[in-house]
Amino acid sequence: MILENVDVVHDISKEDFQKNYFKKHKPLLIKNFAARWDAFDQWNLAYIREKAGDQDVPLYDNKPADASKSSDAPVTNMKMKDYIDRIKSGPSDLRIFFYIITDRLPELLKNFTYPDLGIKFFKRLPTLFFGGSEAHVLMHYDVDLGDFLHIHFEGKKRILLFDQKQSAFLYKVPLSVHTVYDIDYENPDYEKFPALQYAKGYEIFMEHGDALFIPGAFWHFNRYLEPGFSMSLRALPNKPGVFANMMYHVFIMRYTDKLLRKLFKAKWVNYKQKWAYEKGTEAFEKKRK
Repeated sequence: MILENVDVVHDISKEDFQKNYFKKHKPLLIKNFAARWDAFDQWNLAYIREKAGDQDVPLYDNKPADASKSSDAPVTNMKMKDYIDRIKSGPSDLRIFFYIITDRLPELLKNFTYPDLGIKFFKRLPTLFFGGSEAHVLMHYDVDLGDFLHIHFEGKKRILLFDQKQSAFLYKVPLSVHTVYDIDYENPDYEKFPALQYAKGYEIFMEHGDALFIPGAFWHFNRYLEPGFSMSLRALPNKPGVFANMMYHVFIMRYTDKLLRKLFKAKWVNYKQKWAYEKGTEAFEKKRK
């Protein structure tokens, strides 16, 4: 893979952000962004354990979804306090996906302010994501195609970003927002997946309080290097063409895939993996010529 660094700033004006990043669909890392919040000292695992420790939370691991089950089915459930104790006590690949603050911990909303960057955030869905030191999220892009600000807390995190032009080189799976399951983005196998050599993207390392602007429809791979959690502030697409594409993704593509998965199970999943590999090989051969 051909990986570059994103631009890094410690502060930025709304005008500069809009002109050079938002409108150009270009990612940006803002270091120590959350430190400006009055309640920044409450953004840690200890605070969440205290306030939401008795909540039952669904957990996911690094394994691909079972073809015989729903693709979004958790592997187990656990009390939040037990989960936090688990990931802090040693290596774990368990993670919490899409914890909606407004529903589950609304008092946390008082502990930050929405940034003045000219983005109209969807305030119904500020969400948290948690992970242990072995956890990662499969390469994907978000089905709603929205721009978002990703703010990280506690341990370090590694993120890879790619725009949609790299989809074939990443072995995109049809009727899905994922790439093939068995690519190891930490140790890419270029013999098995040669097209990855031509995938151009960004590599980012995030620390406590950093914020990353991720443009809509960007592919991203998240790897927790230490136990931690992140908050995503989302903006819905506001351009007619992107909004229409979002509606297709959410209501047609996703449910078509769910139906075919239910009908054909592993046969459908294996077909998609094979199709993605063939398209990746075609992209590799074309690029090499």
